[in-house]
Amino acid sequence: MTDSPLALPVVDAALEQRLVGRLARIEELLEGHCRARARFVSEAAAHLMMAGGKRFRPLLVLLAAETGPNPDAEAVDTAACVVELTHVASLYHDDVMDEAALRRGARTANARWDNNVAILTGDFLFGRSSELTAELGPDAVLIQARTFTRLVEGQIMETVPPGPGEDPLAHYLDVVAGKTGSLIATSARYGAMFSGARAEVVEALSSYGEIVGSAFQLTDDILDIASESDTSGKTPGTDLREGVPTLPVLMAQASTDPADARLLSLLGRPLTDDAEHAEALALMRAHPAMVQARDHVLAEAARAKKLLEVLDPGPVRTALESFADIVATRTS
Repeated sequence: MTDSPLALPVVDAALEQRLVGRLARIEELLEGHCRARARFVSEAAAHLMMAGGKRFRPLLVLLAAETGPNPDAEAVDTAACVVELTHVASLYHDDVMDEAALRRGARTANARWDNNVAILTGDFLFGRSSELTAELGPDAVLIQARTFTRLVEGQIMETVPPGPGEDPLAHYLDVVAGKTGSLIATSARYGAMFSGARAEVVEALSSYGEIVGSAFQLTDDILDIASESDTSGKTPGTDLREGVPTLPVLMAQASTDPADARLLSLLGRPLTDDAEHAEALALMRAHPAMVQARDHVLAEAARAKKLLEVLDPGPVRTALESFADIVATRTS
């Protein structure tokens, strides 16, 4: 997304250098938090944590902390570890639910060992994040508990179809906000909060984080259909093949145009036949729902950027604005 060594677009050299240095410190702390009394537990806990990753959530904590008078506060580092431990813990559980074999180019814990090890390792990391949250005080404990509740509820609701009379698109957007947006919102909130930023900045950045976090997933939905494998590195139509509801698919399914009858007959079910899958992919790429979905994400990015008006102009605000733009327009 950017030439910066960071997962966020930072064009100010001094800010970039500061964040790179602090993120290296977070990396050291995370490695320590994966250590347990038993060598096997340490190995399992470090399996995904040390397999790479953009560290976007802890980086957002550090960047949001630049909005307060104490960006170098120890609590900021602790909060950065809390959100990454929570995120990685959820990946262990995700991989079990999805029966995934690979994560970040490495074998998943459930593939390397078994489901029990993967689930319990995720629980161990959730426990570590809870220990650190307790160090941050009762306000952080409540925020983390609410975030965790939303994250898990989102994961559960992803497996449950919308109820009678419930709007499928609204249901899906709620799932995305819980499963993806909630922890990114907390990342931005923690950074501003523990650096001593003004209350209005804390609230604005929390809302920004949820919107941008959700928009990132929604852009993935669009790329699943629109991308070409030779340019994006993704296999086109993976969700479409598996019958997974996504933003453009749900928008297409709301169509009442008789001309969409064939497409609607293909959507919403696994497409194991290659010819049917190719047909559905072609029909979706030509459908107005793709433009509608992209417009929705662009509008969300604009809404996120509007929230940043509480910040003074400068490199931090510019980085956050640029990230919202990149999320909405990325092609990989």
